[in-house]
Amino acid sequence: MVTGRHLTVGLACALLHNAIVITGDWAGLHYVVSTLFSFAIVVVVGYWLHSGWTFPGTTRDGTSFTRYTAMASANYPVSLAGMFVLVDLAGISVPVATPVVTALMVVWNFFWSRWALRAGQSTGERT
Repeated sequence: MVTGRHLTVGLACALLHNAIVITGDWAGLHYVVSTLFSFAIVVVVGYWLHSGWTFPGTTRDGTSFTRYTAMASANYPVSLAGMFVLVDLAGISVPVATPVVTALMVVWNFFWSRWALRAGQSTGERT
C-alpha cells in the first residue's frame, strides 16, 4: 500500500524532477537532456530519502542503491515514451506534459521502490 511517507518523498522527487525538466525547457534544452539531468539528481535524492525514512531499517549499501537505480532506470524509457507521445505526437507543451507523465508513474514507482529497498531491509519491523 502507498504510505504517507512514500507519497511525501515521491512528491518531493516529482517536484524536483518537474523543476529540472521545465527549467531545462525554458533554457532551451530538449526534454531528453533535461530528463537525463533529472535522473542523475533525483535517483540520489530519492534513494537517500526512501532508504532513510520511507522504508526504515533499509540497509544502505551498494546493493540496495544498485537495485534502486535499476528500478529508476526502468522508468527512464517509460518517462521518455510518455513525453514523446504528449509533446511530439500530441503537441502538448513540456511544462504541461511533464507533470502529467509524472502523475502516471507514481504508483508504478512505489511498487518498484518497495522491491528495491525492502529486499535489503534488515531484520526488524517493516512499515
